[in-house]
Amino acid sequence: MSGWCSLVAADFTAYLSDAEVADFAGQMLSRLDAASGVGFSAVVTPGRNNPLALKAEPVGDGFAFFVRLTPNGDDTVCHLQMELNPIATPDLREMFGALHAALVT
Repeated sequence: MSGWCSLVAADFTAYLSDAEVADFAGQMLSRLDAASGVGFSAVVTPGRNNPLALKAEPVGDGFAFFVRLTPNGDDTVCHLQMELNPIATPDLREMFGALHAALVT
């Protein structure tokens, strides 16, 4: 697996419960196992006033990601948007599988 995880950092703290992270990792695994070449999106923190959303776009044998956080509510004025270069699908399955397994056992 590549070292792309170490490149992601933020200058603010966020709290996600184990249940939220496990649910998100499970969603990611099911979508990665679905039909190849199909984009998808998921909300990591549904029901919050500051949703964190992830959109995956197919690129080659993997996915590029667009992450959007609206720290001051679900609006279009104040938001943080980040793009991640394509990551191979097997690497994504390995990473999200390990994350999910660590939280549900």
